[in-house]
Amino acid sequence: MTVLTAPAPSASLTSGRLPKWAPWGLLLVSFVISFTIFGVASVGQNLADFNIVGASIVGILIYMVLITTISTIAESRRKAVDRLMTALVATAFLIALLPLISVLWTVVSNGLERFDAEFFSYSMRNVVGEGGGIVHAMWGTLMVTMVAAVISVPIGLMTSIYLVEYGRGKIAKAITFLVDVMTGIPSIVAGLFIYAVFALIFGPGISMGFMGALSLAVLMTPVVVRGSEELLRIVPNELREASYALGVPKWLTILKVVLPTSIAGIMTSVMLSIARVIGETAPLLLTAGFTASMNLNIFDGQMMTLPVFAYNQYMNQGTSPDSAVARAWAAALTLILIVMVLNLLSRLIAKWFAPKTSGR
Repeated sequence: MTVLTAPAPSASLTSGRLPKWAPWGLLLVSFVISFTIFGVASVGQNLADFNIVGASIVGILIYMVLITTISTIAESRRKAVDRLMTALVATAFLIALLPLISVLWTVVSNGLERFDAEFFSYSMRNVVGEGGGIVHAMWGTLMVTMVAAVISVPIGLMTSIYLVEYGRGKIAKAITFLVDVMTGIPSIVAGLFIYAVFALIFGPGISMGFMGALSLAVLMTPVVVRGSEELLRIVPNELREASYALGVPKWLTILKVVLPTSIAGIMTSVMLSIARVIGETAPLLLTAGFTASMNLNIFDGQMMTLPVFAYNQYMNQGTSPDSAVARAWAAALTLILIVMVLNLLSRLIAKWFAPKTSGR
C-alpha cells in the first residue's frame, strides 16, 4: 500500500527580502516627497531661492526612515540596521565628495578661459596687461620636481632597504622616529631650512631653482621611505629564504628578488610623493623665487614654478586684474592636470611592473 504524502514546501533563498529595486525606488520616492514639500513652501518665490541642499538633506532623512521601517517589517531588524548603516555610509561618502567636486568645477570653469596656444607657448616677459603664458613656469616646475625626485628617491629607497633588511636596534628606531617627524613638518619649514643653509654659504637674498629642488626633496624623502618600507615588508620571507638556500648573497637577493617583487608598489609610491610636492608654494617662494622670464639653468638665478605663478598672478594683478586672475586659474588647472597625469602614470607603471602570474 502506497502512502501519498504532500511535498514539503520548498524554502526560497529570496524569501523575506526586499527586491533589488526597492532601495532605489524608496530613494526616488523620498526625494519626490521632499522636493514637493519644499516646492510648495517656496510658491511665489524666485526659482533661485529654492533650497536644493535642504530638500536633499530632508530627502535622505525620509529615505532612511522609510528603508529602516519597511526593512524591519518585510525582512528583519538586523537587515534593517544593515540597510540604515549602508545609507549613512553612502551619505557620508557623498558629503566628503562634494568639496572635491566643487573645487574641480570651480577650477575647470574658471581656468578654461585662458587654455589656448598662447598660454602654453609664451612667458610673462614684458607682459603687463593681457596675454602672456606659463611656458617658463611649466619648465621650472618640471625641472625642479625632476631634480627633487633624483635626489630623494635613491635616498628614500636605500633608507627603506636598510630599515627592512639590515636595521636593528637603536639606530633603526632613531631613523624611523626621524622619518615620522619629517613626514609631519610644515612645508615652509623645509624652505626656511634650505634658505638658511644657502644664506650662510652664499649670503642673504640667494634664490635659485636648485634650492627649490632641495626643499621639495626634504618633503619627498620621508614619503618615499614610508611607502617603500611598507612595500618591502610585505615581500614574503619565503622568497628571501629560497634565494639564500641557493647560495645567493643578501645584497643580490635584495637586488634580484626583493626589489623586483615590490617594484610596482614602489613606483606608485614615488609617483604619489611627486604629486604631493609638485603643488607646494611656500617653500618655493623662499628658495626658487619668481621671475617673468624663461630660466633653464637650475643652478643660476630665480626660477618660476606653477604654484608660485598662480599665487603671484592672484596677489599682483597689475593693470588688468581680470587677465591676471584668469592666468592664475589656468595655471591651477594645468597643475591639477599634471598631477592627474602623474597618478595615471603611476597606475600604468604599477601594472607594467607587477609580477606576472601564469594563468591556468
